[in-house]
Amino acid sequence: MNREKIDLYSPALGREMHVMAYGQGGVPFLCFPTQNSMCRNYEDFGMIDQLADFIDGGQVQLFVVDTVDSESWSPKGGDKAWRAARQEQYFHHIVDEVLPLIKSRNPATPAVTGFSMGANHAVIAFLRRPDLFRGVIALSGVYDSDYFFDGWMDPTLYDSSPERFLPNLPPDHPYIGLYNARTMILCCGQGAWEEDGVRTLKHLERVFREKGIHAWCDFWGYDVNHDWPWWYKQMRYFLPKFLECVSKIPEAHFRRL
Repeated sequence: MNREKIDLYSPALGREMHVMAYGQGGVPFLCFPTQNSMCRNYEDFGMIDQLADFIDGGQVQLFVVDTVDSESWSPKGGDKAWRAARQEQYFHHIVDEVLPLIKSRNPATPAVTGFSMGANHAVIAFLRRPDLFRGVIALSGVYDSDYFFDGWMDPTLYDSSPERFLPNLPPDHPYIGLYNARTMILCCGQGAWEEDGVRTLKHLERVFREKGIHAWCDFWGYDVNHDWPWWYKQMRYFLPKFLECVSKIPEAHFRRL
């Protein structure tokens, strides 16, 4: 397996960041790690081994990024406006700095994925910029900025709060057409530590339905916990279905939209 660590200075964040790349060719995936984790997260917790056949077979290429969660989503208290601004800087790091890096190594339109807090980042990135992605697989996210910011909100945090901005999306907004031209898979278990994930995904599911957005929101059983062994199973279940869906759409179609 081709494995590469990429050092990337981020003007948006004012620091060096890192990306781990796995594989060559196939559908590129921008991969967000779990909360407070860095670019080796998928490798250290076995996800790269779990998906090795997809990577070695040239079906997917994974690009796992660093986070700044410890400065943005994770602190309890602190300067909430600064934390929200840090998340916005991180979003621009991803869109303006990481995506061009991915494009330089794989010209295909990327998908985005993540687990737990990584699912939050994946959904935020996709819903804010569906023009940049071919789809999203998000597992066990908690899609509720109130959960992390104790009910506090400002215009900057609003932009990273899909549960707030999606209900206000006009029915004729062009992004709805883009969402429906992509493949959206959001999944949550109903076992240990998944209560807030279930609550917030059910809310997003209602919003998607009201807005006519075609997203697959899947709720697995009461034995399905918020942990890596289940994310292995979910990724191996959803990834072939995702690849089958996106393979039916010519690459040129993504570039025209």
